[in-house]
Amino acid sequence: MTDSEIYYHGTKADLKVGDLIEPGYASNYGSRKYGNFVYLAATLEAAIWGAELAIGDGRGRIYIVEPTGSIEDDPNLTNKRFPGNPTKSYRSRDPFRIVGEVMDWQGHSPERLKEMHDHLEKLKQQGIEAIEE
Repeated sequence: MTDSEIYYHGTKADLKVGDLIEPGYASNYGSRKYGNFVYLAATLEAAIWGAELAIGDGRGRIYIVEPTGSIEDDPNLTNKRFPGNPTKSYRSRDPFRIVGEVMDWQGHSPERLKEMHDHLEKLKQQGIEAIEE
């Protein structure tokens, strides 16, 4: 991770440049527990998944964000699924400031999205939350 790295946040929330994304709100995923952290990624691919899988009726959005405090590896991915953090997924207890929006991004195919939703449903039936804090 470097200071010049670009960070993204995928969601369905309709926000604008200058807004803060803060902990303490209902999660975009799982049982919608109130989050102690906010999440960001340094890869567009991870943000695309975030935008596509977020709960809500709006269109997926990918914001370019800057952390206002320290960030750490996201243990929901790094410890459980991807050792070494190849997805460059992070979390923080401090807000992120929106500095832009990626307008031209390509989502996954309907078949790939169905595979992921089916996988997440299987995990849910096993009592595994998408995000564990």
